[in-house]
Amino acid sequence: MKLLLCGAVCAVLAYLLGSLSFSIIVSKALFHKDIRTFGSGNAGMTNVLRTFGKGAAALTIVGDIGKGVLAVLLAKWIFGAFSGVAPIYGAYVAAIFAVLGHVYPLYFGFRGGKAVSVATGTIVAIQPVLILPLVVLFFSVFGASKMVSLASISCAAAYPVVTFLYFFFIAKQDAVWTTLCAAAVGGLVIWLHRGNIERIKNGTEYRFGKKKG
Repeated sequence: MKLLLCGAVCAVLAYLLGSLSFSIIVSKALFHKDIRTFGSGNAGMTNVLRTFGKGAAALTIVGDIGKGVLAVLLAKWIFGAFSGVAPIYGAYVAAIFAVLGHVYPLYFGFRGGKAVSVATGTIVAIQPVLILPLVVLFFSVFGASKMVSLASISCAAAYPVVTFLYFFFIAKQDAVWTTLCAAAVGGLVIWLHRGNIERIKNGTEYRFGKKKG
């Protein structure tokens, strides 16, 4: 019962934190506009960057990464203090629900973003070393393609692989639970990019530095 209660509390807190969509908050607070009515219509950092510039994009990414970090740290503390099981279990519960909150934000009509930034924050808070190969992969793919979407999709696909390798060979912890949760987060991010995948296949996906003809 104690474990279930801790899990439920972590899930609710993470979802509420995840629902703080900073692309929408920043666009409304600074520009009195809703980012979802511009560009791609996506409530995400890339759309903010293209629409409102680097400053607004920086605030967005810091906020969205930060809420992912905070959700996981709170869950680690709750599980460590009250559940009787390893904090890593609570961390992944929080990661999944923070991502769901970002995608389906309670405060903004359940219309959110594609969860790349908040997922990054949860990874950093779960185990910082996991983010290092993903950052290398992201910038390698982005540098070659100039497509944020393709770089994000590549990292989402690699996330469960990196997670398994770390927890099975290095941490010697529950690699099954952690990998399944990482696969759930990565799979959701890929599914949210299904429109981008179609555009990549068709050769019409936006590339940074390339002017629309």
